[in-house]
Amino acid sequence: MSGRQHRETEIARRIRAKGLAVGRTNAQIAEEIHETCGPQFGTTKVKSHRLSYGIALADVIEQVRALFEQDKKAPPGIGETLLSAYESGLKRPGPEYLHYLCAVYRVEPTTLGFDGPCICGGHGHQRPILTATHWDMAGAGAPRELILQPHTGEAPSEGISEDENILRRTLLTLLSTEPSKAKLDGPVLGAIEGIRRRMDETLVCASVSPAMLDQWEEATLSFGRQYTTTAPLRLLCDVLLELSSVRAAMNRRQPIDLQERLCRMAAQLSGLSGMIMINLGDHRLARSFFRTGRTAADETGDRALRAWVTAREALVPLYYGDAREALNLAKKSRDLAGQTPCAAQAMAPVVEARALAMLTGTESSKEVVDQAKRALARARNAFSHIRGTEREDIAFGYTERQLYFYQGDVLTKLGQTLEAEVVLDQALDKYQDHILDQTLIRFDQAQCRLIEGDVEEAIKIAINALNLLGSDFRTDFIMRPAVALERAIAEREPNHHLLPVYREQLRPTISLAEGTGSA
Repeated sequence: MSGRQHRETEIARRIRAKGLAVGRTNAQIAEEIHETCGPQFGTTKVKSHRLSYGIALADVIEQVRALFEQDKKAPPGIGETLLSAYESGLKRPGPEYLHYLCAVYRVEPTTLGFDGPCICGGHGHQRPILTATHWDMAGAGAPRELILQPHTGEAPSEGISEDENILRRTLLTLLSTEPSKAKLDGPVLGAIEGIRRRMDETLVCASVSPAMLDQWEEATLSFGRQYTTTAPLRLLCDVLLELSSVRAAMNRRQPIDLQERLCRMAAQLSGLSGMIMINLGDHRLARSFFRTGRTAADETGDRALRAWVTAREALVPLYYGDAREALNLAKKSRDLAGQTPCAAQAMAPVVEARALAMLTGTESSKEVVDQAKRALARARNAFSHIRGTEREDIAFGYTERQLYFYQGDVLTKLGQTLEAEVVLDQALDKYQDHILDQTLIRFDQAQCRLIEGDVEEAIKIAINALNLLGSDFRTDFIMRPAVALERAIAEREPNHHLLPVYREQLRPTISLAEGTGSA
């Protein structure tokens, strides 16, 4: 086994173990393996199902042969080489082998990634499971057959059957003598969402309806608005669930115009996920989401969208890596935008200016200061040409308050404190939400005071910033400048009487911020 295959198997093994621990079905585990390993290793759906069972190629072959024997057929010619070719996508099974592979994994052909019909027409692969040891009905006062009786009509997929079983168990508990034991816990919520999601999949199995697309597009814009007010992890869960629904629709053949709209939403949701991962402090996953977003944006041919994803991606190296890489990505974004009036035309030069300021710092030469200020001037000019809707969208567009904030941030890093303080005050006045940006603005204000030598005021501003920050927002990303400020203050005046108070504010998170190195 190669190193790549070994990593793929190890990741799948962990997903399988965690899935079994929380009661997920093999079909659900296989879907997660495919979504996790597919982009990195090219893991196909049919291979994901084998990995979800934790079995080898030889085990699948033996099961297929046993099924042939049970149906009184001659031994099949399928072997590990042929099955491996199916799993790698080099070949696709014929109707007979497809039928028996479906029977082994108890799913339908489309679930394994094959559109073609099998010998039974694509139905009847769900074999009834006769054991019920996973749930003890004792004391529930209901017959076990309510859970275990096989469906007499068209067999549902394994995931749907298990979701229904969970809801039946909850219903029986409610009807029992101890209804208080029924809770709206994780498995029940998962079953509810599973049935709803599969209903959506059924509704769009042929093509996505315009109404469904409208709903997804509205949800995407809504997530962009929530970006300023919702805790990052909570918002990420909602965004990824929507992204998963869009992915399921894209997995089917769609008309060209609908496919383009789906690709646009995929690019926006992936880009938004990357932005949230920056806020959560995971730069590696942020990069991965932006790569996915670029791939989806390329499918639309929309220069503005491609430029937006690239400009947002530039923030990853700006915060966690090499400012030179951020500078290059910003220039690439500017080139992609061209003469198209869009958010990236204003965003890209701001990133350029911030990267220049980070590369040179407060000791910047007049030439670098002038270069950064010219970039800011280009940003202000581009902002004046952005459409009204984009000027109000903080996630997918670019707002005036963002322009003021980042302009103040650049001037602070360049040591231009007099100009910076004026602009930062204006920026803070314009913010009514987005606690993350407000906190970063206050840290810039504190940095200006420190550069000017007013250590006490710098500490007071920083303490106030942390007092306004809820625990859900104290991520590694937001605490980095707080820790950096503490170090700068300690170098300037290590015995200042307010420094211990500030350190006490940092205490719950300082170890996290120090222990996570930048890329």
